[in-house]
Amino acid sequence: MQASTQGKPQAQARATQFDPIELEILWKRLISIVDEASTAFVRTCFSTLVRDANDFAVVLTDATGRSLAQSTMSIPSFIGSLPATVKHFLKKYPAETLRPGDVLVTNDPWMGTGHIHDVNTVMPIFHQGKLVAFAAVVSHLPDIGGRLRSNANRDIYEEGLQIPMLKLMDAGVVNETLVTMIRQNIRVPEQGLGDIWAQVSACRMMEERLIPLVESVDIDALGAAIRERSERAMREAIRALPDGVYESEVHHDGFEEPILIRCKLTVQGDTIAIDYTGSSPQQPRAVNVVPIYAFAYSAYPIKALLCPEVPNNEGGFLPITTDAPLGSILNPTYPAASGGRGAIGHMLAPAIFAALAPILPERVWAAGSANSSVTMFGQYRNRPFNVVNFINGGQGATAKRDGFSAISFPANLGNTPVEMMEALAPIQVHRREIRRGSGGQGEHRGGDGLTFEFEVTQEASNVSASFLMTRLKFPPPGLNGGAAGQRGRLMINGAEVDPTEQRILRPGDRVLMESAGGGGYGAV
Repeated sequence: MQASTQGKPQAQARATQFDPIELEILWKRLISIVDEASTAFVRTCFSTLVRDANDFAVVLTDATGRSLAQSTMSIPSFIGSLPATVKHFLKKYPAETLRPGDVLVTNDPWMGTGHIHDVNTVMPIFHQGKLVAFAAVVSHLPDIGGRLRSNANRDIYEEGLQIPMLKLMDAGVVNETLVTMIRQNIRVPEQGLGDIWAQVSACRMMEERLIPLVESVDIDALGAAIRERSERAMREAIRALPDGVYESEVHHDGFEEPILIRCKLTVQGDTIAIDYTGSSPQQPRAVNVVPIYAFAYSAYPIKALLCPEVPNNEGGFLPITTDAPLGSILNPTYPAASGGRGAIGHMLAPAIFAALAPILPERVWAAGSANSSVTMFGQYRNRPFNVVNFINGGQGATAKRDGFSAISFPANLGNTPVEMMEALAPIQVHRREIRRGSGGQGEHRGGDGLTFEFEVTQEASNVSASFLMTRLKFPPPGLNGGAAGQRGRLMINGAEVDPTEQRILRPGDRVLMESAGGGGYGAV
């Protein structure tokens, strides 16, 4: 490594230039920092959403909010959104105003991940009095107050507690007023605040592990080198595509009318511009997608298609832009509800794959069903409970293989273990099994969805429940002649019901959730 020794004497000169082998070693060291912090977060958190469902991300950025590395199991949407959250914080709290011991927090959908159920914590990291990086963690809290997370919510005020961009800690001093406010407004404060403080612990671990690296390496120079290589690789991959405009449409179940996502993807030189003009207007329901989330789930499938082996950081996303008209479902105005934004956001990858299918037939995937979930609240064993259980679906097939069954794409969420479901809520699970044959036919079959059936036990009081399910009216379509997968279905006590409205479940009620199968690829 070549190091600059000009300026004030230093105990150890810091490297500013790196050969390929050194760069790979240092990149792996950055990954080990965020992965160790991720492991610490999982071990110290309180909710199954982190431990079992993997609904979180750990990210390290430079001093300006440009991403350096994220934990291996991070959710793709958070990879795209969390660095942007750091930049938003810097606008309110400029770098020169930050001090060691500060911890910033927000769940503002437009500044964070797209809905208020995700809480973001950001901590500045200092070395010898200089701001050198930010540690950032985001996770889905088990509850944020308000009504249960449901597509039926009509504005953000129904959805729960809004946390503006504030300081959770100021120079090491806890903002007790804010902590009290959070505790008072959520149903399971021990779990919610436990997860937030676990985020802070993960941020501190990143600081502890990064400082020794900063003492020997110029982190700005390292970040620039990593970003430059990732950006160059992405631009080369885009340049290999034929210039042109590629379009597609995807329909979602909707409410009174179906929801339309219209995608126009323009490849020009070494850039890709994605325009969602023509998509449905913003909805008076909780399925709206803010721009930060729309970008994250647009950039991710592009990267997955074109250069999946290149490290994830800011550089790989620079050649990609997204746009949607203000007031549309992908660019709503406040106070739009967005708690179920995944239902629409997860449609962006299939829309992009369908648009690029004519020029990348060997790489794209047919549509899948993403994930479904059930959120339940009530009294259990003389105390309140609030749980979110994820039920994954079938992935679309490709030109080379069948689709995978019972996975969450593009969200990377885990299926909640049955043992945890029954331990934390008054339910008995009768079956959770692969929904055989639900994937679409084709040269390669779509992956199968899940069948999940449970009963509310007799010891329960009435249970409030909401279901976030997709592909109940419009099954995942196939590609290149492949057949669609089977649509999803929700049944309560043997009757098929609409999942968009919140339900009251009583002891003895039996619920059947069936997630959709993925689309097939190629004619049989």
